[in-house]
Amino acid sequence: MATTTANQQPIVPAKNGKLKRILIIAIGATALLGAGAGTAYFVIGKTGHGAAKPVPVPPPVFFPLDSLTVNLQADDGIMHYLRVGLTLKLKNEKAQAALTERMPEIRSRVLLLLSAKHPEELATIDGKRKLASELRTAVETAGSTVDQPAHVDEVLFTEFVVQ
Repeated sequence: MATTTANQQPIVPAKNGKLKRILIIAIGATALLGAGAGTAYFVIGKTGHGAAKPVPVPPPVFFPLDSLTVNLQADDGIMHYLRVGLTLKLKNEKAQAALTERMPEIRSRVLLLLSAKHPEELATIDGKRKLASELRTAVETAGSTVDQPAHVDEVLFTEFVVQ
């Protein structure tokens, strides 16, 4: 019987270097894409949501003035009176403080403006709206200084009686 003395080696598949490289490249590419996607999500997500939040607007300040009673101009010889209550709508309390400092001048201008009116002018809604606009201008003019202009958002009537 013949014996072979040749070394027999077990059959083991050879390790493929190409397969390792492909796996390493695929894992690296996946990690880079994931990191890029995560970064983009956080950057876009934060800027997108941050700009959508509205800035809260502070509530307006309502500054009531004392009621005023004036004689109106009349062509019919009958005495007519106007009793009016006013409230000024302002942006903030700083504007209220500025107007409070100049209140005697503001009241004087408002009284002069009101006493120049005729009862017929104040009978209609349009006449009242025009008066509110004129009062706003008068208050802003009297309440303004060179370095700090006064700004009144709106003049509101809280009382309005023509007799």
